Amino acid sequence: MVSHPRMPPEGTSEKERRRKRVSALSFYGYLNRYRAIFLPSVVALFVTAGLSLAFPYYLSKLIGSPIGSLVEALKSTGTIDKEGVADSINRTVLTLLVILAAQAIIVYWRVRGFIKVGESALNDIRCDVFARLVHLPVEFFQRHRAGELSNCVSADLAVLRETLLTTVPQLARQSVILLGGLIFIFIMSWKLALFMLAMIPVIIPAVAIFGRRVRAYSRGAQDSLAASGVVLEESTQGIAELKAYGNEAHEEDRYRSVLDDYLTVIIRGAKVRALFISFIIFVLFGSISVVAWFGARMLALGEITPFEFTAFILFSVFVGASLGAFPEIVSQIQKANGATERLREILGEEPEATGGEESPFEILGAVEAQNLSFAYPSRPERTVLDGVSFRAESGERVAFVGQSGAGKSTLFSLLLRFYDPQDGALLIDGDPGSELPLATLRGAIALVPQDVLLFGGSVGENIGYGNLEATREEIEEAARKAHAHEFIREFPEGYETTVGPRGVKLSGGQRQRIAIARAILADPKILLLDEATSSLDSESERLVQEALDELMKGRTSLIIAHRLGTVQHADRIYVLQDGKIVESGSHDELIAAGGTYRLLAQTQLL
Repeated sequence: MVSHPRMPPEGTSEKERRRKRVSALSFYGYLNRYRAIFLPSVVALFVTAGLSLAFPYYLSKLIGSPIGSLVEALKSTGTIDKEGVADSINRTVLTLLVILAAQAIIVYWRVRGFIKVGESALNDIRCDVFARLVHLPVEFFQRHRAGELSNCVSADLAVLRETLLTTVPQLARQSVILLGGLIFIFIMSWKLALFMLAMIPVIIPAVAIFGRRVRAYSRGAQDSLAASGVVLEESTQGIAELKAYGNEAHEEDRYRSVLDDYLTVIIRGAKVRALFISFIIFVLFGSISVVAWFGARMLALGEITPFEFTAFILFSVFVGASLGAFPEIVSQIQKANGATERLREILGEEPEATGGEESPFEILGAVEAQNLSFAYPSRPERTVLDGVSFRAESGERVAFVGQSGAGKSTLFSLLLRFYDPQDGALLIDGDPGSELPLATLRGAIALVPQDVLLFGGSVGENIGYGNLEATREEIEEAARKAHAHEFIREFPEGYETTVGPRGVKLSGGQRQRIAIARAILADPKILLLDEATSSLDSESERLVQEALDELMKGRTSLIIAHRLGTVQHADRIYVLQDGKIVESGSHDELIAAGGTYRLLAQTQLL
């Protein structure tokens, strides 16, 4: 069974206060951006809701007034003015049809307006949530799985969509009908109205109690549904490993387990909602029945006219129907509030302060570390780097070697400011990297990782990711320098060839050369190479190494490598062991020293 990790509470920290400011109501504030359409639609909503009250009024005249007229005519003259009664009925029906036609026309434009405003607001929310996600620090994404976040955006926004497009307009409409209906029943008979309103205090506490429980179950259901999405995403992304180990049945069990959790929460929530609605229906229509009984007695005693009694009953039905709709409306709003808690948590997270796009000075590329100490926030007890110092002059090639887990890749993470060190400093051209705007710092750095991620677009688009303003000629020139143009032009669609999800349609060597072309196009001052050739065959490694040599010309290059043959010509090599630098020097100097590096070299090179 896969548990769904929730965002941990932050106590009374500043982060928690930011989250609280992003209230549930802030989502409805997105509608205000389209007030030129939204406000007329709201006015139209109130108008159509008000016009809907004409139906019980004129229906009462059709049912109650003719009967009353007949009775009065028989009592006074003993004759019936049939033509007068018929004219009255005709005028009433005609008036009602005109009102209904006007209502239908207004409803058409109101529905169009609400859909346009609601969908536009939802698009804005999606964009804002995504924008906040991509600007959050790397540490946030290490606390939350990708499937969890993608399902949060999709599933939770689906609930919010239903609320904005259906529930909110329904709430306004039913409120108008309820208020207007109450006014009319007081006009018809204040005595009967007070008798009916005496039933309402029984309903209000039930709405509050059941609403809280529905919201809690809704949050649990969304969490469980998101967990199922995580299993689905992980299984499809790792389909090759899944099939290689024959674990189809295991993944089926995982998925079924989280869906069972979801179903359990849904059924529990359904029990609460069903009990609530059943209670409301009984109280509501029971109240109407008692009121009808009381009104019938008043009619028999002559305390109310047939028209007033008929109108009162019809308006009471409208009021009752409005009250009956409120439990579902409140339930949906509570469900939306519960579902959007995680969206509010995302929007309440503090993004990285990227700073301005332009640097006040040109970065030359000198890098220096002074006594760096670091432990990951998720594992504060384990020190990954312990007093690490090194220096790379502008244009130099500096390599880091050592066993896995020695802290090499962590150095790159600190240089890119994915994290900040607990102690020490990283200097760029002698200035603290922490004082440079992130946009300036990262704009001067390009990373070629071991596991290259290609986006699901074309080959040309993936190369152009290094410089979004590059022309096709510049993209092709970068591909030539990376020795990628040769295999790209052999594709039937050339640079328009789609690479597939994560670049699965390309070989490892091809992906690496596209990543190198991307880095060439970025034209960085500082180049980070993280095991860029470790998983390649000999021919692919030769081609990639030639591309890397082209890429490293005139740039400060920091290289992580297990294969020492790729770093023999580095200006300086640092050997890391257990988070500390134990040796440094050129290849020949380290071989002559007879230490850890020589032992690694004898294992690989001899």
